[in-house]
Amino acid sequence: MSPLSSRPSRSFRLARAAGAACLALLPLAGCERAAPSGGDAATGGTVVIAAAAEPSSLLPVLSTLPQAAAIYTQLFDRLAELDSTLNTVGDAGFQPRLAKSWEWARDSLSVRFALDPRARWHDGKPVTARDVAFSFRLTTDPRLDSPVAPLLANVDSISAPDSATAVLWFARRSPQQFFDAVYHLYVLPEHLLRGVAPGQLATSAFARQPVGSGRFRFGRWERAQRVELEAVSDHWRGRPSLDRLVWAFAPDFGTATIRLLGGDADFLENLRPETLGEMSRNRALRLVPYPSLDYGFLQFNLRAADGSGAAHPLFADRELRRALTMGVDRERVVRNVFDSLAYAAVGPVPRAIFPDWKQLKQIPYDVGRARTLLDSLGWSDADGDGVRERGGVPLAFSVVVPTSSQIRQRLASQVQDQLRALGARVTVEPLDIGVFVERLNDRRFDAAMGGWKTDPSPANIRQTWGMIGARTTGGSNYGSYESTVFDAAVDSALNASAPARSRAHWLRAYQTIVDDAPAIWLFEPRLVAGAHRRIRLQGLRADGWWAELDRWSIPLGERIGRDRIGVR
Repeated sequence: MSPLSSRPSRSFRLARAAGAACLALLPLAGCERAAPSGGDAATGGTVVIAAAAEPSSLLPVLSTLPQAAAIYTQLFDRLAELDSTLNTVGDAGFQPRLAKSWEWARDSLSVRFALDPRARWHDGKPVTARDVAFSFRLTTDPRLDSPVAPLLANVDSISAPDSATAVLWFARRSPQQFFDAVYHLYVLPEHLLRGVAPGQLATSAFARQPVGSGRFRFGRWERAQRVELEAVSDHWRGRPSLDRLVWAFAPDFGTATIRLLGGDADFLENLRPETLGEMSRNRALRLVPYPSLDYGFLQFNLRAADGSGAAHPLFADRELRRALTMGVDRERVVRNVFDSLAYAAVGPVPRAIFPDWKQLKQIPYDVGRARTLLDSLGWSDADGDGVRERGGVPLAFSVVVPTSSQIRQRLASQVQDQLRALGARVTVEPLDIGVFVERLNDRRFDAAMGGWKTDPSPANIRQTWGMIGARTTGGSNYGSYESTVFDAAVDSALNASAPARSRAHWLRAYQTIVDDAPAIWLFEPRLVAGAHRRIRLQGLRADGWWAELDRWSIPLGERIGRDRIGVR
């Protein structure tokens, strides 16, 4: 916990003005290092985060994307916060946040949270139990269509018997019920939002200038330029060490990288292999590896690409999907695209949350077996043009890829080359990210180069690969893979109280989906961030590098011009 900042001296105010001028020019030029002078040794400094994508919203009920979460987790709080163990079973992995304590009912179907009486919104109003109950009602309101709502399906209701007590009622017991409820519910201010229609929230004034309870408050948002947050000097949990956080948005990854190399930015979350050499030679920067919950894949659409819902002429066939999987050397693909910065994926789960991943039996890379299997399925190259046919239908399909990701385009090209050797004609179809997402949502594609960043609980696999995600409007199982065996194993794993039984069910679930091959599991990144050496990083966690951003600091003697801006 950091002490509160003192009133700035005259010399500090001059330095602060110079720093402000430098920050205003931030997208164009770097700030030269300033001689150390004055200031508070414990607090101060600005961290500029280079970002290649701008979030569409800063509200946790409207987006679960990482670029939004990195910002809104600094503004808003949960009732309790998951610690670095990422233990999602029971409540042992949680620390108090807006709630100072909690107590379970004897039947484990409700939890009574006692709110910390010191908690305040950034406008000075107290955080109350009514805010908690309101936040749940808003998040689950169908008119809002929040992507978070399905994650709160096991919460029946939240009541507020008094201003300091919120009671959370569960629909059913499960080992991860506390995580499912608390991790996904951010508390929002009822007094500022009760008059906003849920369907209008995204375009409301609050969405442009959110008021939260976190250790940073909203500063400003210049579209396509930056978002700035400022430290709350008198925050009830103690002031953060830094004065200011700035997300500087770049039109592409290359521009974001140049800003880091040039000193215009201090942090870039995920470096690419081709930039590591130059980064390592830059004496102002350091490379910081950190764990990941990401994985990537080539997803087959098991339904027709016209969006009709009919069976896909190729990928409805499980054996064909397995043959194509056998024809791709995933280790070589990953090595060619990522060098040493990724592993071959083991399935729809990162290694960090599935310790038994080595027990999964993978579909082997075996071109000979793949050709034999295709022959047995009736796919042959009768006309000698290099493409197999069956009943007049060529073994040909397209792969949609977002143009915003060079990595995915290179992966698609690698897979295209390898499947050509099997007699499959693959067309890579680059799409603007907006069109790419639209095509996925409408199920209008043959195959897609996709990726997921999971949360610490494996439960969200029901949305991405389960039947509910395939059949519900807005579901994220874009390829429409459906397996009652897989779904049953997932449900059993989530409801098993004994850890050993849960792990056995997870192994069965993952083995089922790996064997069914609704996707070719391609990569699991080994993330490496680039950071300015003056910044003392804390807690770059697998579920979000930003999880402990409020503990980052910059020593007084290493600060540069933009570190002296201070807090307004």
